[in-house]
Amino acid sequence: MPTLDEKPRLRRFLEENVLLIDREMFAFLPEAEPLGLLYAPMRDYPLRGGKRFRSAMVLLACEALGGDRRLALRTAAAFEMFQSFALVHDDIEDGSEMRRGKPCLHRMHGIPISINVGDALYAKVFEVLLANRDLMGEEKTLGLIAEMVAGARETFEGQAYDIGWARDGTVPTVEAFMTMLRKKTGWYSGRGPCTAGAIIAGVDGERCRGIGDFGESIAVAFQLRDDLLNLQVSDRDTQVAPGATSGGYGKEWGGDIAEGKRTLMVIDLLNVCDAAEHSRVLEILDRDRALNTPGEVEWIISLMARHGSIARAQAVCERMAREGMEHLGRLPDSEAKETLREMAAFLVERVF
Repeated sequence: MPTLDEKPRLRRFLEENVLLIDREMFAFLPEAEPLGLLYAPMRDYPLRGGKRFRSAMVLLACEALGGDRRLALRTAAAFEMFQSFALVHDDIEDGSEMRRGKPCLHRMHGIPISINVGDALYAKVFEVLLANRDLMGEEKTLGLIAEMVAGARETFEGQAYDIGWARDGTVPTVEAFMTMLRKKTGWYSGRGPCTAGAIIAGVDGERCRGIGDFGESIAVAFQLRDDLLNLQVSDRDTQVAPGATSGGYGKEWGGDIAEGKRTLMVIDLLNVCDAAEHSRVLEILDRDRALNTPGEVEWIISLMARHGSIARAQAVCERMAREGMEHLGRLPDSEAKETLREMAAFLVERVF
């Protein structure tokens, strides 16, 4: 797994700011009643760790565009809450087993309580953003809320494609898959945080779009890398939650295949394998995940490697990362810009 040993600027930034982001976030997540049924589960995923790169991106984008990153802490916390909400619902929709090294929330508390927890986290996002009025006034606060609303719509549209394809047994084109990624992951993991940083910095127009393009490209590359990692992560790393300054994966090996997800590797494989392999792969992908064996998952992964699907997906990941770096290169030189560069490298560097 990647480490930050060779990225001291990023390590220093995270060590200085993640605690500040978390302090802001947990200030809006009280230990109140009904504690066991709502507020403790709302705090669960944030307490398990996570890279916090979305929230860090808000701060860095703001600073790279000349803003005061201290004014961005609250908005950064809102993006962390959005991430937690999205994960709670995504895990239910996918029937996932593990999240950040522990059982998913719905495996611990049941689906009804977990849906309510996710809904409450989504509502908290806007409570946090509204609290920006005292920090930066009405205009920027409304701009941030409008960006969050638009980005949430993009995320839900992307998720509709993702889970709909699995439900219907549809194999999308590569172009349709990339559109889904830009909607589902590209906004809330990249474009949204970067655009929010630009709004706080008081920047609009081409510079705002440019930092958003950087964020989207890196977010898509990161998701492709995460999908690749799902195929080859070690047993140890499935049990270790990712942290802001450490490795770990925290999800089950081969879970995407067991869930029938249409990843880039799956789409590529189905486009190049022979008829018998095509039929068998779809049979495994389209049945209930409880019926799939580790041997069948391993067979699909080995087929991907043999047909070059993993290598081609890795090449797309690297291309998206390069595109992101090109967008970043257009910004004026600064400490924040270089930290963003290190973050992008950390998120998408090749690990196998």
